[in-house]
Amino acid sequence: MKRHQNLLLLIAVVLLAALPLWLVQKPAADADGKAAEIFAGADNKAKDLIGVIAPDYRPWFEPILEPASGEISSLLFALQAALGAGFIGYYLGASVTREKMRREMAEQMAKPQEKQTLAD
Repeated sequence: MKRHQNLLLLIAVVLLAALPLWLVQKPAADADGKAAEIFAGADNKAKDLIGVIAPDYRPWFEPILEPASGEISSLLFALQAALGAGFIGYYLGASVTREKMRREMAEQMAKPQEKQTLAD
């Protein structure tokens, strides 16, 4: 029973991840006739708005690596967020465990002294 339940949960997770990506419809082209990207972030919108406000503006530098599409940019951003969350979770877990071990060690050090006091 447990094995079938785990398999069903795994299938549900895969479907929840894959179905939205499969069922999403590509949006219509924008006013300029360019194909709109599904996963366009705020960075592209800000860049376009800066071009409208100050047409002669030149960026200070160019990116070293330009992702092939908006989906890859989103993937890299999600990967960065996941790694950051993993690091923070590891640090918090290690800190809590370290403090717990310090308390246990302090209690163990205090117990032999109590036994000596009782024996005297």
